[in-house]
Amino acid sequence: MPTLDMPDRPHLDSFRRQARALQRAVRAGDPDALARLVRHHPGGALDDPGDFRLSAAQLVVAREYGFASWPRLTRYLETVAEHTWETRLGSAPAADPAEEFCRLACLTYGREDGPARWARARQLLAQHPDLSTANIWAAAAAARTDDVGRLLAERPGLVAERGGPFRWRPLYYLVYSRFDLDVSAERVLAVAGRLLDAGADPNEGYLFDALPSPFTLLTGVFGHGELGQGRQPAHPHWLALGRLLLDAGADPDDAQTLYNRMFEPDDSHLELLFEYGLGTGGGGPWKTRIGDLGTFANMLRIQLRWAIEHHQPGRVRLLAEHGVDFRSPFEGDGPAWSPGDGRTPIELALLNGDTEIAGYLVAQGAEPPGPDPVRELIAAAFRADRPMVDRVRAGHPEALAEARRSRPGLIVWAATQASVETVTLLAELGFDVNAYGRGDAPVEAEWETALHHSALNGDVELTRRLLDLGADPGLRDRRFDATPLDWARHFHQSPTAALLEPLTAPPETGD
Repeated sequence: MPTLDMPDRPHLDSFRRQARALQRAVRAGDPDALARLVRHHPGGALDDPGDFRLSAAQLVVAREYGFASWPRLTRYLETVAEHTWETRLGSAPAADPAEEFCRLACLTYGREDGPARWARARQLLAQHPDLSTANIWAAAAAARTDDVGRLLAERPGLVAERGGPFRWRPLYYLVYSRFDLDVSAERVLAVAGRLLDAGADPNEGYLFDALPSPFTLLTGVFGHGELGQGRQPAHPHWLALGRLLLDAGADPDDAQTLYNRMFEPDDSHLELLFEYGLGTGGGGPWKTRIGDLGTFANMLRIQLRWAIEHHQPGRVRLLAEHGVDFRSPFEGDGPAWSPGDGRTPIELALLNGDTEIAGYLVAQGAEPPGPDPVRELIAAAFRADRPMVDRVRAGHPEALAEARRSRPGLIVWAATQASVETVTLLAELGFDVNAYGRGDAPVEAEWETALHHSALNGDVELTRRLLDLGADPGLRDRRFDATPLDWARHFHQSPTAALLEPLTAPPETGD
């Protein structure tokens, strides 16, 4: 696992300097440098630090950033130099109307995305209806078939030319455009077809601020992401456009699509990608460009874990039907929200009180786990099954203390995934109603409280119950330094904001 984050706009010279600095520090006997060597170099400690070579220092630096070797790091940096998408460009207004239209019309995967931004793009196009006549990137974003066709006829090389505010190629602007959700399929497919016929690459993609998972054309087609489908929707003609790109050779193994679409239970994107061979190929051109991308077998297993933990039985069935391993324990490196903790899929289903998914996995041949009083107690609590909780406690008096020790933030997860009855039961069992945890995944991280999530979700019943149980409305989350009231206001949840406002002290002001 990497121990260092990739810097913004990384350059090979910076990593060369880091390697030389490490070499000098190791030769000088610096304790921190020697510890880095022991942790990341396969040879471990040296008998004579004075013999530490630059190639060894380069290997240590590469591994600190998550790459198996220095050549793999350098190859990645070459890919970054060619394919980086700098998202900061999305917040910088452009003076030229065509450039500004492109900036406003397209998904940026920044905080600016949403209907208000697209409305400004529509207004700008109405004010400058001819802005696409000499600008192929604006013509593509506006899906103007005649302008795209004429510009390509005049200069065929425009199809592969990067331009516009984001330095994208024309087809990318078409696919990421969202300013007109009523645009006709005929126009969109006609523009896409002309660009592909002229030589546009169906596997076009860019690295979002140098992160290794590429945002491809398919990523843009399927949309969604952390801001939700209201602000990052799929393309209005995603099915036809996606099929067109896949028929043209787009690789279905699209890691960023899997991530962006996992938050909602809709599986239509997976159905299309499986139709074209998702998980059966070698990873396509991006796997060649970035050799350290994970395997798709593992990525699909991560999808399986998310689906189990977030009560998505349809996705679990779809993944299992397409050969995704639902028997083996989760092991090895993974995202923080999908750890290699040794649990099997059926254990996770039971732990989250999901008897439907657990029953399906058993019916498909998964082996039920052996007895585990802690898991059984948590699972019973998530089902709000008080009699079972009492039976587990009676037979295993130590189980509750161990559950509280190992899962101190469990009540935060319950506030997003379970019922008011489960939250109440956990509080009665001694789980701290003011504990910090994560609401997006059942892992321990001191991020926010249960009250933050009930406020965000506009759940008045749960918010009232948490307050009755002793939740403190003045607590601030550990990432944004915001109160539950701040969360309610930020996400426009007026019912919970109204409930919390009289209970939340105003922020202190300086003299």
